[in-house]
Amino acid sequence: MNDGTKNIDLDVAAGFGHEWSTFRQGESEFLPADREAIFRSYFHIFPWSELPPDPVGIDVGCGSGRWSVMVAQKVGHLHLLDASADALAVARQNLAHVTNVSFHLASVGNMPVDDNSLDFAFSLGVLHHVPDTMAAIRAIATKLKVGAPFLVYLYYALDNRSWWYRAVWRFSNRCRMIISPLPPRLRLVISQIIAVVIYLPLARFAALVERAGFSPAAIPLESYRDRNFYVMRTDAYDRFCTRLEQRFTRDQIEQMLADAGFDEIRFSDKVPYWCAVGKKR
Repeated sequence: MNDGTKNIDLDVAAGFGHEWSTFRQGESEFLPADREAIFRSYFHIFPWSELPPDPVGIDVGCGSGRWSVMVAQKVGHLHLLDASADALAVARQNLAHVTNVSFHLASVGNMPVDDNSLDFAFSLGVLHHVPDTMAAIRAIATKLKVGAPFLVYLYYALDNRSWWYRAVWRFSNRCRMIISPLPPRLRLVISQIIAVVIYLPLARFAALVERAGFSPAAIPLESYRDRNFYVMRTDAYDRFCTRLEQRFTRDQIEQMLADAGFDEIRFSDKVPYWCAVGKKR
């Protein structure tokens, strides 16, 4: 069900609430080495040094708070926003020891912060799951001060991959369309089977290829080669159990950011694709 006034699919939000209630991403589950490595893969293009002293920002679609717990250490105050009460409850638990954060149960189309008030924003792996991604980016832009950076990660349209790689993805996407409408418990079981029989073998094979002195870049799921199995389990659920998924080319993302009022747009040249940062004009 889509609430067009708030740019949210309520069924999708409920699905993510179930995901983060299952994979809570706590310190005992999400190993520090994995958290740090994945955090760097997103944020290595973020202009930390250009933020003002004690900056105030927002995590749009915070989920379990797995990235907010890292960002909060570096800033003055951080708002965590999510459309799922279940997800926000997990984030509250994971950041219970953090004092410079606020939690907001709201959608990207209804953010309870003042316009032109934020020094930065980030949204990682979220806006491709809302009905109108362009409108979501515009909504975030209205909350930022002039010159404030926005870091975004959107699923890529495999525009930098070979034809056979795209064919593998099309098959996996058909599987997602079959699995995602199933009851939550059944979705979970199937996704975990996929993690065991597909994610884990391909990831470990990529690791062997790399240790043999060859590039594993062409191997599907090679980015998991150094990751704990918990990360694979979480991402298998994320990939196959979400009904609404949009994908964008690099050019489309750049155009959306420009149309929303961002310039100085930069893209990461590393996995995950596409991760980009722009500054509000």
